[in-house]
Amino acid sequence: MSSFQTSPGTRDILPPHAGRWRALIQVFADGVESAGYQNIIPPMFEDLGVFQRLGDATDVVTKEMYDFMDKGGRHIALRPEHTASVCRAFAQHRPTPPWKVWYSGPNFRYERPQAGRFRQFDQVGIEVLGVDDSQLDVEVISLGWDFYQAIGLSNVSLVINSLGDAGDRGRYVEALGAYFTTHSETLSEQALATLERNPLRVLDSKRPQDASAIAGAPAIGAFLSTDAAAHFAAVCAGLDALNIPYVVNERLVRGLDYYQRTTFEFISGSLDSAQNAVGGGGRYDGLVEDLGGPATPGIGFALGVDRTLLACDAEECFSYGIPALDVFVIDTTGGSHALSITHQLRHSGFSADRAFEGRSMKSQMKSADRSGAQVAVIIGDTEAEESTCTVRNLSTSEQTTISSTELQSHLETVLGPRQPRRHTP
Repeated sequence: MSSFQTSPGTRDILPPHAGRWRALIQVFADGVESAGYQNIIPPMFEDLGVFQRLGDATDVVTKEMYDFMDKGGRHIALRPEHTASVCRAFAQHRPTPPWKVWYSGPNFRYERPQAGRFRQFDQVGIEVLGVDDSQLDVEVISLGWDFYQAIGLSNVSLVINSLGDAGDRGRYVEALGAYFTTHSETLSEQALATLERNPLRVLDSKRPQDASAIAGAPAIGAFLSTDAAAHFAAVCAGLDALNIPYVVNERLVRGLDYYQRTTFEFISGSLDSAQNAVGGGGRYDGLVEDLGGPATPGIGFALGVDRTLLACDAEECFSYGIPALDVFVIDTTGGSHALSITHQLRHSGFSADRAFEGRSMKSQMKSADRSGAQVAVIIGDTEAEESTCTVRNLSTSEQTTISSTELQSHLETVLGPRQPRRHTP
């Protein structure tokens, strides 16, 4: 009989690692919500046309999209990234700008699985739509920087660039095409294929054969308009004012075709150089318009959860253990006392667990020790007859017997006060 396994490029994230993921997302949410960003949850699949706006020359569109015809005859794609979905949502619902949102969740790309790269991968990110201001670029970048600081990563660097306005980018792409065509005999077969689609993407090549030609390629800085150059200078000045260190890299073009003006990446010095980008983003003025909305400036970033946690492992930060319980309830009288006491403790704000199946005192004590609980509340025949309970400190083995009516106040004295859970009708 065969057993089912996860599909290639996917994996189960089991406890306690899943708890670490949730804790990471909570740190991110706390940081960006303090800056006025609200959560958005877009659908995991969209009309294929939404994601084709990422660019016909990108691998995401040409090779990696999970797309299919649904039962209604619609051509659908699992989202490979969030930005296009957020811009489609803006075009559809027309919220009042500036629209500041954050997201977390899985994306899907059919690419070769490797360390830190899966076919289903999670990201957290922010998008701001409706503001064309260099100071907003600085805010967005600083929120990403602050997040990495908050989780304890110290070996992360910021790389920034400007791709200029649409006209600047067009002139630059034309110049790159002419340059790489004259050096075509030195380029790899893959780079030549990319050159036909979009010369800008050749700069992304990490193949040693292409390194020499890329090193001599023209730089974007010489093609920036006066306005684009002033915008980028203001972004750099803003980062300087916040004491955020950065490196300008005029070869940084990012992997998607919608970027204009500011682009940036966060690089981990603790990861292999081929997979060291832990996040990045940029300005994408014009994407909302491409999706049927009004001309709307936009900027944002996405941070990879997998690679960020790999960087945390390398730097030995943001560790996460099994969450400790407050109380483990032990009941040798049949289980009804454990049912009611555990229920009451949880509603009083304590974390509590119990054993099942009428196990022996010894077996339940072993379960209590494994649970990591601070105290055990024990109900035996004597306690049941006298309406009492025994509270045992699982670290020191000290114990005391108290009236059942005093249990909550006694536990608050031992473990600290708790806030009762509120139930919204």
